[in-house]
Amino acid sequence: MKNYLKIIIISQLFFLTFSLKLSAKKILIDSVIVDKSDGKLYLLSSGKIVKSFHVVFGQNPKGAKQKEGDGKTPEGNYTLDYKNSYSKFYKSILISYPNKKDLEIAKRLGVNPGGNIMIHGQKNGWSWAEFVLQHFNWTRGCIALSSENMDKLCQLIKAGTPIKIRP
Repeated sequence: MKNYLKIIIISQLFFLTFSLKLSAKKILIDSVIVDKSDGKLYLLSSGKIVKSFHVVFGQNPKGAKQKEGDGKTPEGNYTLDYKNSYSKFYKSILISYPNKKDLEIAKRLGVNPGGNIMIHGQKNGWSWAEFVLQHFNWTRGCIALSSENMDKLCQLIKAGTPIKIRP
């Protein structure tokens, strides 16, 4: 009888532990906020921050991107369009830049707004140097994080997730 009771208790603990792990994986990330001033990317679920990552930006991070080649990272509201596992960087997620507002500003200025802005890991072949690269702004306007954190990010978000990039 005692062995039977032990088996029941152990199996219940096993299933409780297993179900807690499953529920932890089911957290729905419903939005992303990037704060350029503190170099952080925040994942939110129901308005609460559930995870954050250190990120770096374009070579000229102050101010919003206005034209191709300015080295700035956009600011505003966008969508994470799709994930790309075959990027020239260690994975990438396309951001829906330029949006309507960005296009209007570029038209008014008579410039090309640029595009192809992504969240990505290190340039392929350069992951060995990320301990240095993640300490200064080196992209052409994208948002970069370590390759390990890029793996985590790709597991947690889905295409179509809104992203807000703040100054």
